[in-house]
Amino acid sequence: MSAAPHPRELLLIGGGGEMTLSVDVAVQALEQARARGLRTHVTNRADTLAATPAVTAAADTATAVDFARPGDTADWAAGRAADGERPALVFGVREMAQEAVAATAHALELPGNPPAAVRRIRTKDACRAALAAAGFRQPAVRVCRDASEARAFLAATAGPWVVKPRDGADSAGVRKVTGPDDLPAALAQLPDREAPFLVEEFVDGREFSVEGVFVGGSPRVLAVTAKEKLPPPYFVEIGHVLPADLPEETRRSVEETVTAALTALELRFGLFHVELWLTAEGIVLGEVHVRIGGGWIHRMLPHVRPGLELYGTVYDDALGLPVDLPATLPAPERAAAASYFAPPEGRVTAVTGWDAVRTHPAVLHAELRVGPGDVVPGFRSGGDRVGAVVVGAATPTEARELARELVASVRFTVEPVDAVATGDDVPEVRVDLEPRPLTSSFRISHMTIETVDHLRLRLLQGGRTVGEGEITADSGYGQDGPAIAAEAEALARTLAAACDDAHHGADGADPVAPLRAALEKAAADGVGAPARMLVEMAFLDRAARRAGVPVWRLLGLPEPGRVRLLHTVPIGEDIPLDGRPLKIKLGGADDEQILRSLLGVPAPLILDANRGWGRQDWERLRPLLAELAPAVLEDPVRDPALLPAIRAALPGTAVVLDEGIATAGDAAFAVGTAGGLNVKLMRFGGILPALDALTDATEKGAARMLGCFLEPPRAIAYAAQLAGLCDWSDLDGHFWVSDDRPVPSYGLDSDAPGIPRIAYTPEPAREEAAAI
Repeated sequence: MSAAPHPRELLLIGGGGEMTLSVDVAVQALEQARARGLRTHVTNRADTLAATPAVTAAADTATAVDFARPGDTADWAAGRAADGERPALVFGVREMAQEAVAATAHALELPGNPPAAVRRIRTKDACRAALAAAGFRQPAVRVCRDASEARAFLAATAGPWVVKPRDGADSAGVRKVTGPDDLPAALAQLPDREAPFLVEEFVDGREFSVEGVFVGGSPRVLAVTAKEKLPPPYFVEIGHVLPADLPEETRRSVEETVTAALTALELRFGLFHVELWLTAEGIVLGEVHVRIGGGWIHRMLPHVRPGLELYGTVYDDALGLPVDLPATLPAPERAAAASYFAPPEGRVTAVTGWDAVRTHPAVLHAELRVGPGDVVPGFRSGGDRVGAVVVGAATPTEARELARELVASVRFTVEPVDAVATGDDVPEVRVDLEPRPLTSSFRISHMTIETVDHLRLRLLQGGRTVGEGEITADSGYGQDGPAIAAEAEALARTLAAACDDAHHGADGADPVAPLRAALEKAAADGVGAPARMLVEMAFLDRAARRAGVPVWRLLGLPEPGRVRLLHTVPIGEDIPLDGRPLKIKLGGADDEQILRSLLGVPAPLILDANRGWGRQDWERLRPLLAELAPAVLEDPVRDPALLPAIRAALPGTAVVLDEGIATAGDAAFAVGTAGGLNVKLMRFGGILPALDALTDATEKGAARMLGCFLEPPRAIAYAAQLAGLCDWSDLDGHFWVSDDRPVPSYGLDSDAPGIPRIAYTPEPAREEAAAI
């Protein structure tokens, strides 16, 4: 009697990692194999097998084999095959296991990706080089072995930059730097301080990913995902929306670019997840992966495409079974979104609202891994996430808003881990966030802004506000409102306990020095500039109120006086002729026409291209610019190497840099290369570092502009306290986020304690004549 035929086997190399998401992916992959009658065999490191019992329980067999040694895994599988235990299919769901998967499939002559192709995409600089050689846009990148090599790369290229591991995942060790002063902190965050690392040019654009599967060796796109990240310096993803809400032409261009890139990289098997940016210059490809994207995308995709089995599709294709998946899929008819919790750093004392979230009918998945007594670490990489909510909805907008709403409804009460009780005088910290539409859309060279997140941080004692900060966050600039709110709340709670009344109340004590030191430490620890500004506002407001003086007097600044404004004109809007200095936004297709229309305009001209010009643009527009002789030319070009020629061609024009100017090192670079800078408090992290930059620029005789984003009146008034130190005040951003009527100038109630408020008392005669 002959033995029963041995069932076909799936060999799942690398199993699942210890994180909940990785376990869920591995179990789903095993279940879809079992549904096809495949026997399943999982390999992984021994300790990880022991730590992931759900994965081993879902498999028929498990063996300890270290996937970090691809050759050893392939030899082990070949030995099994020689003994008659040959798998029908080799697969893997983990990033770090993909080289072992490719090597094993190649050794067994089974379907898979070429090992050399997988090694290339897993080595980030090699992948960049291959994509660039194939004609795809790529940022400049260099493999560095130490800080001196990194500094040399910074000196030879246009910043800002990103420091990252040469081989890694979950954004661990990925950090933005804006100048040499930022390098030590960035290098300290690398997972392996001894290994070579990458420094590459920062890509300024909206970030997306493309998810898909190979069928018959050809890539098939399943969806484009919009990615939401924490603001720099870190790049941790805190949410996804699928499908991305893109114009049809843009979506098609993204899909065609990605499929062409995958083909050029010689990839042909399994799943793919390709990251990219949409920039003013076009599509810039990021990292390429031959596995499904993280962030619970593996649960989101089957929701937006009902009936889809991600892993089952791969198995069917490899086994020669029919795959019902057209080359071009229609757009999904429904949407999904994921949002991560980002509670403030510290020890959790209470969590409220979680039960209502996890039982919400639209929730596809929800998890929360912290509770009372747990310590929440700093949010620096994907490994620091403490939970997520994944929802389904009819449209991408509805899904995004619902996911954010549910995450925001869960409230965390935390206390500083090292806090020492300081009595009833420690203020309570409260942060509120509200999406707020602009009064009108605002268009610049690389985006149009419609909505901002309004954040308010209050310090309360006995229910009374004793200090208050207020900013807005614009996602177009990478400013994520919920993430900033969480960062600011954690920092404010730490400062409330650490540098409080015992230090501030002593006779003769400097009330600003402890705050300055704490904020400088927060900056070194990676706390983002918008969060630091929000906290600085509240604590300086509190200190000034207690001293009975306005903030400007507390800091020893000259009285601001009347603030005369530029009249900002976004791209596409009519140019007014009211006598005010005109700040004209350029960087679009109609620049030449706009410049010609300005010939003969009597008002001083400030022209801002937002780095929208290349060398050809500058050469084409140079005669017009020379004829116009603008008072200020702001951020004219992407390449700083062109600045000396621009300054020589426009000797009467002040050239200032704005984009990416966020630290003392950046300010020194702007002064040295352009001769001027535009200081924005939201970029520098508040009035204290901005004041240092302006003081240094003044000593060097540089042109100084004081700028802003689209910010609320309180934030604008806060910045306006520095107006007396600047040549130009570009502080009209509140006219787009409030009901305040645009005016040519305003004053401050500069005698009131705390942060002054804008005072719109008309300037005699002149104000009436120039009113808009």
